[in-house]
Amino acid sequence: MTKDKDLKDKVILVTGASRGIGYAAALEAAARGAHIVAVARTTGGLEELDDEIVALGGSTTLVPFDLKDGEGIDLLGKAIFDRWGKLDGMIVNAALLGVISPLPHIAPDEFAKVMEINVIAPFRLVRSMDVLLRASDAGRVVFVSSSSANSARPYWGLYAASKAALNAMAKSYGGELAQTNVKVNVFYPGAVRTSMRAKAVPGEDPMTLPAPSEIVPKLVDLVSPNLAESGQIFDIRTDKFTPI
Repeated sequence: MTKDKDLKDKVILVTGASRGIGYAAALEAAARGAHIVAVARTTGGLEELDDEIVALGGSTTLVPFDLKDGEGIDLLGKAIFDRWGKLDGMIVNAALLGVISPLPHIAPDEFAKVMEINVIAPFRLVRSMDVLLRASDAGRVVFVSSSSANSARPYWGLYAASKAALNAMAKSYGGELAQTNVKVNVFYPGAVRTSMRAKAVPGEDPMTLPAPSEIVPKLVDLVSPNLAESGQIFDIRTDKFTPI
C-alpha cells in the first residue's frame, strides 16, 4: 500500500485536535484514509476540523472534553472498544506550556496544572487505550514532546520537567511492548507557527517558522503500520531517529 492511503480503515486518536499541530495531524491522517477520533476542549475547533475532513471524503468522531477528566478518558476507551474493538494509532499531542519563570516563582497550582495535562493525561490515555492498541495488528503510539526535555534551559524548568517525564514514560512503555505489534515513539516538532510558540517567544516573527501542516506528515508517519522503529525520538530538525 502506498503512503497516500497507508492509514486506510485505521482508527487514529488525536488529542489537542482543535488547533495547531493536532488539527493539522488529524487532517493529514484523515487524508491518508484514517477515521479520526478527535479530542479537544474547543468544540468550535473540532467542528471546523470535521468540516474539513468531510470535505476530504473522510470521517471523524468528535470528543469535546478536558483531558483532566480521567474518568472521561476511561469512558472514551470503552466507547472505542464498543465501536471498533481496537485502536490503531494514538497521537498524544495536547499540552500546556505553563509559565516561563524562575522555578521558585512558579505557583504550585500552576505546576500541577501543567503536569496534569502533559504527564498525567498521557498516562491515563495509555492506561485506558493499551488493550485497544494491543488488539490492533499494528498499534502505534506517538508522544509529541520537545527538545526542552533535554536542554532544560533556565526559566523553562516546568515545561522541561513535564516533557522529560513524558519521554521517560514513553521509553518505559515502549520497552514493555517490545514483544508485541505495538510501536511507541516520541516526536520533536521543533519551532512551529502555533499559539504555544507565540506565547513562549512573543517577539518572534511567526512567518519565519513552518506551519503545522508542513511538519505533520513526518508526525503521522509514526502511526503508520509501515513504521518499524520503536523506542525512538524523531526530531524534525535533524530528520533522524535517536533512542529515547
